[in-house]
Amino acid sequence: EIQLVESGGALVQPGGSLRLSCKASGFIVTAYDMAWIRQRPGKGLEWVSGIQRGGGITYYTDSVKGRFVISGDSANNTLYLQMNSLRDEDTGVYHCAAPRKVLTSTLLQSGITFADFHYRGQGTQVTVLS
Repeated sequence: EIQLVESGGALVQPGGSLRLSCKASGFIVTAYDMAWIRQRPGKGLEWVSGIQRGGGITYYTDSVKGRFVISGDSANNTLYLQMNSLRDEDTGVYHCAAPRKVLTSTLLQSGITFADFHYRGQGTQVTVLS
């Protein structure tokens, strides 16, 4: 059975940091293009970051560039998202997911639904609040 389980979400003040983890089972997370996506309050699903299979090229949506870092760990079969300099607008539920399409910078500018992903986790809540 394929499972993705996210953890690491929390309540944090603006300017703070969090590291999200996504533990995979049933498949090798570094053998797939993988992504972090989020749903912010009152908004649709959106891309946050993606990483090509094998730990290749990484992609970030403009609002998180320079603040977030995506990485994969084959030894632990886990995907990570290091989130620094958090802002109020980063509040939301963060999911790790395996996209159906090959990751490109153009893809990260497209709108998405959960149907655009082979697999996804249930999500972890990040709340940035003064």
